Amino acid sequence: MAQQKLYAGVKLRETRTRLGLTQKAFAQRLGVSLPYLNQMENNHRPVSTGVVLALASEFGFDVTELSAGDAERMVTDMREALADPVFGDTAPPLADLRLAASNAPVFARAFLELHRAYRQTHERLASLDEALGRDSARAEPSPWEEVRDFFHYCDNYVDAVDHAAEKFAQNGDPVAHAEALLAERGITVRQAEDDALRRFDGDTLLLSSRATSESRRFQLLHQIALLTHDDLLEATLDLARFRTDTARAIAKIGMANYFAGAALLPYRAFLEAAQETRHDVERLADRFGASIEQVAHRLSTLQRPGAKGLPFFFVRVDQAGTITKRHSATRLQFARFGGACPLWNVHAAFETPGRFLRQLAQTPDGERYFLLARDVSKTGGAWGAPTRRYAIGLGCELRHADQLIYTDDLDLTNPAAFEPIGISCRICERRDCHQRAVPPLERSLLIDPDRRGTLPYEVG
Repeated sequence: MAQQKLYAGVKLRETRTRLGLTQKAFAQRLGVSLPYLNQMENNHRPVSTGVVLALASEFGFDVTELSAGDAERMVTDMREALADPVFGDTAPPLADLRLAASNAPVFARAFLELHRAYRQTHERLASLDEALGRDSARAEPSPWEEVRDFFHYCDNYVDAVDHAAEKFAQNGDPVAHAEALLAERGITVRQAEDDALRRFDGDTLLLSSRATSESRRFQLLHQIALLTHDDLLEATLDLARFRTDTARAIAKIGMANYFAGAALLPYRAFLEAAQETRHDVERLADRFGASIEQVAHRLSTLQRPGAKGLPFFFVRVDQAGTITKRHSATRLQFARFGGACPLWNVHAAFETPGRFLRQLAQTPDGERYFLLARDVSKTGGAWGAPTRRYAIGLGCELRHADQLIYTDDLDLTNPAAFEPIGISCRICERRDCHQRAVPPLERSLLIDPDRRGTLPYEVG
């Protein structure tokens, strides 16, 4: 498989500006000519191996920060948006999308926002929304999607909140420390039969006895974030500049959740334990008193500059295949709309509750991955209470797979062991997928009334 060229002009310019160097001085330190540096900074040439090595040796630069990151996310999102029939056959080539994402990220985000607004308006019209003709019918951004995209584009890592949570956990057991702080404030913590996981009235913090111990610990730390770190959360939200109060309120819950997870699984201690156990999710859950889902999610957020963990993707789906949580620090990026590829093992996890499923997979771009999936359904804790059914998927690129305990007995060199998967049917390029749900929007269809294969059409 050909190695993808690395275009990182924006990162190079940001690094040079941060160091306070002119282009000429920066070029000399990197051992390249001034015109060559100029071409790299404008993405007219890829970053060479020599420059990558010079960045590391001369400036101690974490070269993993040169990876596509946001640009790859935007390329995937733009491809999906441009697959919309409204664009017809005018989709630009992949190279152009990469240049736009790297050279004009503000423009790329504006385009995605415009398409989101169009799509939302189109869906309202299609469903004969009662709000048509009123002010509420305008294509305002969905607060939920706005918050989801905020965490998506900050790599699901919020540095200030993560450091504050880690500092909080340095006082010993974070739960015991939280209970002591609440007691100092005259707040009573107790458990009771309650439909709500957490209820706070200013004097009493009520935690549902129906919830698991891991959930109660998490909710306790969530409340501590709101009570003791409110200024930090508000300052972080100010920087995000959400459009509506609703989006800001949703994001604040997300920030408090982030603090709770980071306090329960403090960054450096968790990173060291993950490396020591070779990312054994069950051992990590037991060591930190966390749930399987909490550990898997945390593994995907270890993106602190200068101390990064393995780049994982994390996804949670319901039984209908709808993605309810998503994040990727890998080249694999999830579809913004619709469900995940039905060939992923995450869907099969519902059939084997309590067991981990492993999968070696290859995406249409030729990239290979190791995927781990598990059912994480949550009971209501009482007879007759509804069960919330979810499954999670955790994965990494194949080059990191040998650092996971789950791959010890797998043959990672056998091409036949890798199953073909995609992102979602509407943008998948595979022509012969037996599980395709809808035709790809970027391809023409061939219809032969005298021949029927697995599908009633062939992809042109």
